Amino acid sequence: MSEKSLQQEAVEEALKVERRDYFGAWPKTFITFGALWSLYQLWIASPLPYSLGWGIFVDLPARGVHLAFGLFLCFLLFPAKFEEKRGGKAWYSLVLAIIAAASAMYVYFGYDGIVLRAGILLNIDVLGLSIPIEVIISAVGMLLLLEATRRGVGLPLVIVCGVFMIYSLFGPHMPEIISHRGVSLSRMVGYNWLTSEAIFGIPIAVSLSYVFLFVLFGAFMDTAGAGKFFLDMSFAAVGKYRGGPAKAAILASGLTGMISGSSIANTVTTGAFTIPVMKKTGFPGDKAGAIEVSASINGQLMPPIMGASAFIIAEFIGISYYDVIVHAMIPAFIAYISLFYISHLESLKMGLVGLPKADLPAMRKTFKEGAYFLVPIGMLVYLLLVKRWSPGSAVFWSIMMMAGIIVIQQVLLAREHKLSVLKGVKSGGVIIFYSLVAGAKSMTAVTAAVGAAGIIVGIVSSTGLNNAMLGIVEALSQGNIYILLFLVAVVSIVLGMGLPTTANYIVVASLMAGVMVELGNASGLVLPLIAVHLYVFYFGLMADATPPVCLAAFAASAISGADPMKTGVQSFKYAIRTAILPIVFIFNPELLLVGVESIWHGIMVFIVALMAIFAFSSLTLQWMFVRLKLVEAVLLVFVVISLFRPDFVLDRFSPAFSDVPMAQVVANETSVEAGKKVRLYVTRETEYGDRFKLFTATVPTASENVLEAVGVSLDTEDDGRTSVSDVAFNGPAEQLGITWGDYVTSVGLEQSGRMPKEIIYIFGILAYAAVVVMQRRRLKAIEEADLVKA
Repeated sequence: MSEKSLQQEAVEEALKVERRDYFGAWPKTFITFGALWSLYQLWIASPLPYSLGWGIFVDLPARGVHLAFGLFLCFLLFPAKFEEKRGGKAWYSLVLAIIAAASAMYVYFGYDGIVLRAGILLNIDVLGLSIPIEVIISAVGMLLLLEATRRGVGLPLVIVCGVFMIYSLFGPHMPEIISHRGVSLSRMVGYNWLTSEAIFGIPIAVSLSYVFLFVLFGAFMDTAGAGKFFLDMSFAAVGKYRGGPAKAAILASGLTGMISGSSIANTVTTGAFTIPVMKKTGFPGDKAGAIEVSASINGQLMPPIMGASAFIIAEFIGISYYDVIVHAMIPAFIAYISLFYISHLESLKMGLVGLPKADLPAMRKTFKEGAYFLVPIGMLVYLLLVKRWSPGSAVFWSIMMMAGIIVIQQVLLAREHKLSVLKGVKSGGVIIFYSLVAGAKSMTAVTAAVGAAGIIVGIVSSTGLNNAMLGIVEALSQGNIYILLFLVAVVSIVLGMGLPTTANYIVVASLMAGVMVELGNASGLVLPLIAVHLYVFYFGLMADATPPVCLAAFAASAISGADPMKTGVQSFKYAIRTAILPIVFIFNPELLLVGVESIWHGIMVFIVALMAIFAFSSLTLQWMFVRLKLVEAVLLVFVVISLFRPDFVLDRFSPAFSDVPMAQVVANETSVEAGKKVRLYVTRETEYGDRFKLFTATVPTASENVLEAVGVSLDTEDDGRTSVSDVAFNGPAEQLGITWGDYVTSVGLEQSGRMPKEIIYIFGILAYAAVVVMQRRRLKAIEEADLVKA
């Protein structure tokens, strides 16, 4: 084999398709600047700038360069419609690419002036005319950012941004409940383009510092052949079992999802191999596609990448990425294991078997040939979870290790073909180069979408819309936490049908996360921030499997040949077990290891939750060993509730709080023990209607008068309502926020001697065991009947 053919083979393996199709109308330009973008990202992530004292980029300028690359390449990669029809070179797009990049680079070159002027936009005098140069640059930059987003992502996100911009400009003319003082055009564009609070805020900062590098790491792994290795390993591991191809698809999507973080990318890469094999072994096209879609969606839940949103969650909440991984780990594993269970149930229903051993890759041989792919992944996990390095540093060194492995891989291949070491090094360099380009290509549309989502973040913060949303959502939900959760889920899914997962998360979290915490507390439910943000994240993922859009399902149907809508409906049916998990951890944060104090406690939570999701999966498919009967389905409903929400079941028999008659409370005839909690249900009148709140106070010392212990005085008004007439200075009531004029509708006292909620687990497990026994007996009877017939 010659040097030329070896390098050519490496390039073809890296690209898979023609350069023009892969890199747009300007392939050479794209390849050059794509590689430069990746090198820039590696440079700022490396220790070299600080070691050399040169090439150090501070926050805002670094983000400006990052967005400039993204916009420039986005216009080259995605031509306008009329350019596609003409099939010529996109000269129009090249001009827009240069202008867009220049607008973003102004943040880099003009940074000192932007800081010194402290929000005052620059005007320049030309022939006696004062030209608002920064307003023009900002407006042009925002318009081109929206155009790049339209090309790369689609029109929905642009429409959402447009609605928010209209709201920003015409705030005084909006309905009173959401009105604001209004923002001038110059202030809106300047605030969004020239500060670190909007377009160049947290989303772009996370894209710059973490997301790009993880995507680049995935590109290095993919071009080196890691995807094929994971797929072969998956078939070797589980292909021989019942429904083996489906299980292999799930395992392969989980492994590739760890490095890709994109549900649609997962679907088209692993699905191209797994869906045809699933169909060959008996799966209908819609179910084969749906299993791949569900597995690919769950890929964005899998550590260490978890999609780009995980990094933004860490920044929004102010915790480390390590903490996000730890909290999200159990739900992610449960989601995947339950999908294995679903594929097994479907195989049982259809009477499918595994693949013949002769058709499967040899496990030992496959592992031996590709074990080196596990080394950089292991290093990444070690640096993140054990050494607690920052995600940027951990993935940088993992990329460096992967680059070294690629070179060694090609050197060994060259020696195998009797070629020199130098030729192998050159081939490795080719793959590394195109890995750099492939990483930039994957980030092009993402960067534009994240920048556009930053417009929404900036408008929310500059207009105070997040505070207005509190009143709107509270009015719609009437203080009911279940209605609130339903509204947030619907908003996440609907927006997710037109927005990428990352942009969708940013939009919904900016608007609704604080509202959920506020109204949750008002309902007496303490919502950890991580639970709220993961709730939004999970339901945003559901959009990829929710008809009528369900983009991942459309991608799978293109491979399977099945009806896209039928595939989407089946995908939603499989993915509904993923949607149940955020509802569970909102009410039971132990699933996120919140409040878990020991490893044994954590293991118990995992096992119980796994049993619950198995029961839920059987319910959705109406199958365990055989088809479920009504009594078995009812028992499984009890299993799901008791194992997922033991406190809910316990409250039906032994409530945590007992209500005290208001007449007894007002008459000072109610005592309370020291250390016990008192709940006050309060209605507060506002100009937008009544607001309902639940305040919980812990009594420091025992008292014969519960009102005195809480630090509040009540009066009964003529209409029979009980109002707050006085609040003790710095007492528990004042510290909670209870004020004069509030109406107390009821008072609850914490019960003593209440059994631990874990007792309910026993009843749930016994009910599950009863269903298993009934199912096994019916299965045995069916098998005996078949033997008699035979």
